[in-house]
Amino acid sequence: MPSSVAIPLVDQIENLLPQTQCTKCGYPACRPYAEAIADGSASYNQCPPGGAEGIARLAQLLGRPVIALNPVNGVERPRTRAVIDEDVCIGCTLCIQACPVDAIVGAAKQLHTVLSDACTGCDLCVAPCPVDCIAMIDVTPGRTGWQAWSQEQADAARRQHDFRSWRLRREKQENDARLAAKAAAKLKEVSAESALTPEQKAEQERKKAIIQAAIERARLKQAANKP
Repeated sequence: MPSSVAIPLVDQIENLLPQTQCTKCGYPACRPYAEAIADGSASYNQCPPGGAEGIARLAQLLGRPVIALNPVNGVERPRTRAVIDEDVCIGCTLCIQACPVDAIVGAAKQLHTVLSDACTGCDLCVAPCPVDCIAMIDVTPGRTGWQAWSQEQADAARRQHDFRSWRLRREKQENDARLAAKAAAKLKEVSAESALTPEQKAEQERKKAIIQAAIERARLKQAANKP
């Protein structure tokens, strides 16, 4: 009979979080919060979307007493969804950049739309909007915490958040590679110049040094962002 593989504590904790990625716990996403609970640097009562039931689940896992939600982190409430006022939206894309699960779609200077099934109600799109065209509406009146959220929704939100994180890393790597290629082409162009005066040669060397430094910075960034 094959032996069972023990699931790391941090993974067990993360599996009990609602994956709204709202940052209300004080951490940039659910995974960092799970890591902080696992290493003892954060308490298990800092997740408003999980509410009282979420705390009870974590307490059972950790063998700790059930305690109240820390009011510093917010209050347990019905699940919400972002709604964009089409008549006011200016298409600035700031809400798209803020959404942790890619639940807002649109292009610059065009109307943005919220994918209602993907929105986790995190509120993170509201503050960046320069024209206050985003409202959060309750979609589970009378149901809060895990009563307003399902495991299937949590799993989908985590997958979308992980995909977004991967996409952003890939885009940064591609941008760094483009900048490095552009700098290398410029260095080649400068090196090909001939028949220069001493003053021109000195300026050429200065440009080379600047370009080479830029290439090295891009290389280091690219190496640092590799998974």
